[in-house]
Amino acid sequence: MTARIIPGYPKTNNLLRILPALLHYQTHFFQAVMDDFARFGDVFGFELGSVRQIMVRHPEHIHEITTRQAEKFSKDATYNDEQKGLAKFMGSGLLTSDGAFWRRQRRLISPAFHHKRIMGYADIITRESAQVIDAWVGRDTADVDADMMAATLSIVAQALFSTHMHADDIEKIGDAMTVIQQYAGDQFKDMLPGWLPLPSKWRQKRAIRDLATVVYRVIAEHRAMTADNGDLLWMLLDARDDDGQGMTDKQIHDELVTLFLAGHETTANTLNWTWVLLALHPDKAARLHEELDSVLGGRLPTLDDLRQLPYTEQIIKESMRLYPPAFAFSRAAMDDVQVGDYIIPRGASVTILTWAAHRDGRWYEQPEAFIPERWTPAFEANLPKGAYVPFGGGPRICIGLNFAMMEAQLMLAALASRYTLALTGNVPDAAPMLTLRPKGGLKMRVQARRPEESGIGAASTPPVTDAFTRSTV
Repeated sequence: MTARIIPGYPKTNNLLRILPALLHYQTHFFQAVMDDFARFGDVFGFELGSVRQIMVRHPEHIHEITTRQAEKFSKDATYNDEQKGLAKFMGSGLLTSDGAFWRRQRRLISPAFHHKRIMGYADIITRESAQVIDAWVGRDTADVDADMMAATLSIVAQALFSTHMHADDIEKIGDAMTVIQQYAGDQFKDMLPGWLPLPSKWRQKRAIRDLATVVYRVIAEHRAMTADNGDLLWMLLDARDDDGQGMTDKQIHDELVTLFLAGHETTANTLNWTWVLLALHPDKAARLHEELDSVLGGRLPTLDDLRQLPYTEQIIKESMRLYPPAFAFSRAAMDDVQVGDYIIPRGASVTILTWAAHRDGRWYEQPEAFIPERWTPAFEANLPKGAYVPFGGGPRICIGLNFAMMEAQLMLAALASRYTLALTGNVPDAAPMLTLRPKGGLKMRVQARRPEESGIGAASTPPVTDAFTRSTV
């Protein structure tokens, strides 16, 4: 079979020739992406000097890259470059590492995310949801983005460290995560001279320092413990490979920073966009409230309840379709690789546009519409592999996806059972950083559904039961 030529922008060594397109991507990323897919087809790219960038959206190509031929692709410089990639902040964690080292780390960390272990964190999620419920009592408006970020950051801190962290530690970690997000969203960071004394560089150095200070201190405290206290950090410290070797403090630091970022940003932004979509579709919100009232009757949800809240799960899935937290991810071809009718040349960076795949009318009827009801078992069974990849795919699928789904469903069920949220202005733009944040934050009107009992009391959270299976999350 003769390979097709990858369409796109003409090869050039002159930045000025491609600068208009880059500026368009910087300022109107999603419009630019969709326009170029409409113009060029399912695969397109550009070459600037020695840089070869290829964009894909077709499920077949996505499945080839993430699963069938995953061994022929590695993480690209976006992740593993220690000077300009995410490794600058996150070291060699699961998100940025590759090869034998990544496989070793994945095997060491996987037991910490066994579904039975994850069950034990449901009470943390419920307790933090109750804190938000109480904080919203008597409020007319809330900074929903800040509240979701704070709650999910506290949840992941407790799951990792089994303790409430000091407020200043939480603030430092939250600020550092924002710096990483801003860095990831800067399309021009690789084009500026390294010697420029930009304020952003000072913020980046402070973020790296603050993360290291907090994380290494907690690692030292845990190494001094003598018994399993039930948290993820203990499991990381106790993990051993086939040779009996554990992880160094540096390796554990890198994994913890990765888990902090992945463990709270993705869920917080899933909830942010879910609140926006429910505010825009009161009929869907009404159906959600009906389900929650029928099952919960005003109490907080437990793990057992999730089986009886299918519409709650459908809403989360549809929210992640329209606003996938990981809206794009990339790989580098380790050799020339045939993907569909195209040859991906060695060294090329391939970006998988989750956003575009999820909004493709070939796989989704009314692709721009919010239709949670579409997520039936039959619909999911008939979706092409690679058409829905909010957590990536193949061997590198997100290790925490079950935790993230459980967290999002429990928090939505708890908060929506007590409150209805409405937009105070226009729908926020989606800011393409490392994850998909609402640009400018998310201020919303808060209305108690039962004003006389809107507060629930964080101390009144119900106990967690053990009757919970992998299929639920």
